[in-house]
Amino acid sequence: MKPAPAPNVVDFHARLAPGLLTTMDACGITRAAVSAGGLVDLDTLSDRLVEAHRGDEPADNAAVLRSAQASGGRLLPFFFADPRCDVEAYAKAAPDFRGLEISPAVHGVRLDDPGVTALVATAAEHHHPVYLVCLGRPGTRAADLVALATAFPTVDFVFGHCGFTGLDARGLATIAPQPNIAAETSGCFTAVARLALARLGPARVLFGTEYPLQDPRVELAKLAALDLEPPVLRAMTSENALRLLGEENR
Repeated sequence: MKPAPAPNVVDFHARLAPGLLTTMDACGITRAAVSAGGLVDLDTLSDRLVEAHRGDEPADNAAVLRSAQASGGRLLPFFFADPRCDVEAYAKAAPDFRGLEISPAVHGVRLDDPGVTALVATAAEHHHPVYLVCLGRPGTRAADLVALATAFPTVDFVFGHCGFTGLDARGLATIAPQPNIAAETSGCFTAVARLALARLGPARVLFGTEYPLQDPRVELAKLAALDLEPPVLRAMTSENALRLLGEENR
């Protein structure tokens, strides 16, 4: 097996939670893109993965921003937006954030919702990547993400968890022809992470952990099990994230 990840590991998907920086230090993770977490409990989230329920739980984006500002550049804040009520708030706060997250599961929204379109238009203006997790319902599938990405060709979209099942080979095949969609690997099977690299290429795959729901050591072990060549490993664990976040020279 080849050496473990290079020193500059960037986690493209973590949640703000107690112990985040300490855990990053223990795992050798240098920086993390971080969003608000804990909006709903796991039982509620599980229900919403199947049934389209309107959620109105507010994300504490202000806390994310405060933590990022106090982190010495280690935490890169994403604005977690409800498309039905956060369009103006995101437009106002966008200069202070580094990316946007939209969740069809948490907020019960379709990707063709006018609020989603407005949020992504703001992301385009500020060169923010857009992270989202597709579902199996109409309006939230990988094909719907492709339609959104086609409408906004200058925006970088991130297909969270390599799809919604952990085994979403069909989703990877659907997004593969769309060059402005990358895939993030937290929570997916090793075989699916390998498939993402094969179908999208190393420049379109991102390492993430989904801390605190997932122990970062699990995702690092999965990464080691992929046994990647050093250039591919560097791309997946740092170079791609830094490029999407505009951090190459920082």
